[in-house]
Amino acid sequence: MDLSRAAWRKSSRSNSNGGACVEVADNLPGVVAVRDSKDRTGPVLTFTPASWRAFVAATPGRR
Repeated sequence: MDLSRAAWRKSSRSNSNGGACVEVADNLPGVVAVRDSKDRTGPVLTFTPASWRAFVAATPGRR
């Protein structure tokens, strides 16, 4: 999957001391990509937009 045009943004729940952070790219057609902000060249999880919405809706403490 080509993620070269992904516009990554850090989670609003990430802390400012470099703690456990994830980045999300939701600007690609038909896919939402998620990666560890501390390992930007590492693995990326991909979801359909509907699956991502369901995951976020089921996450405790979401804003």
